[in-house]
Amino acid sequence: MDLTTKYLGLNLQSPIIIGSSGLTDSVEKIEQLEKFGAGAVVLKSIFEEEITLEYEKMVEEESPNRYKDDYLDYFDYRIRQENLEKYIKLITEAKSKVSIPVIGSINCTTSHEWSYFAKSLQKAGADALELNVFILPSNLDLTTDFIEKTYFDIVRKVKKEVSIPIAIKMSFFFSNLAHVIKKLSTSGVAGIILFNHFYNPDIDINKLEVLAANVLSTPSELSTSLRWIGIMANRIGCDLAASTGVHDGASVIKQILAGADAVQVVSALYNNGPEYLETMLNDIKSWMQDKKYDKINAFKGILSQEKYMNPALFERVQFMKYFSDRK
Repeated sequence: MDLTTKYLGLNLQSPIIIGSSGLTDSVEKIEQLEKFGAGAVVLKSIFEEEITLEYEKMVEEESPNRYKDDYLDYFDYRIRQENLEKYIKLITEAKSKVSIPVIGSINCTTSHEWSYFAKSLQKAGADALELNVFILPSNLDLTTDFIEKTYFDIVRKVKKEVSIPIAIKMSFFFSNLAHVIKKLSTSGVAGIILFNHFYNPDIDINKLEVLAANVLSTPSELSTSLRWIGIMANRIGCDLAASTGVHDGASVIKQILAGADAVQVVSALYNNGPEYLETMLNDIKSWMQDKKYDKINAFKGILSQEKYMNPALFERVQFMKYFSDRK
């Protein structure tokens, strides 16, 4: 069974990409993932927000009254450079040790840093860039037009600085999601990843505290990305990758049947260890053999909305017969 595929113009030995996480934050881990069959790795994101927090913590500890503004600017620059240099070293060393594509990941909060980080990561040798963009639509003063424009501004600025393929990882919080995905696909990106897995809050009713919830994804989350992969497949001008809720080989198969060019996995490997990747790929091979498919492209997208005999199933949002028949 031939599991090779293409994504962002890159040749992958399998359709499973290890998503941005602690699983990809060292060369040793990346080498192990390649051995178990990963098609590519997305390095743990470089977060501008983390650099800012580190800076604020240092200023607080050092007593800000001791320094003038020019010293504070120096500390800001030094911390940013140290974090960026660590990331560049990871890219350079990983590229010297593995043959699978190494994709850099950027998450910024201010517009000017996107292009600065992107240019540095390309220079270090990253095969592609993943722009991890998410703006929670919770600010009552932000319009939908402003939020959408931010995505396109980021792509435009990064495109000016780099020549390697760019993918954008986005959320489903849009009033007209299909339109935004299609528009983004013509903005110059080589791929779109559906969707981000978010930090969510929970409440401890005993301690009266707000906590983090659902740090890892669950299999039930697969359906959201599966719906939109199926709807958008073959209808946009770039590649599609599925993310969130992929916990076994069957989930990967479903996403490819719906039209995904590649599938990102993280939580399943946190739960079961990196060696579980091999199990997932063996399950895909067994299924392909049973169905007499000899390569990934033979079944990619055959159950997308565009090709399925009952396309309305991808758009149905209300239960009718299912609950009316239950006693």
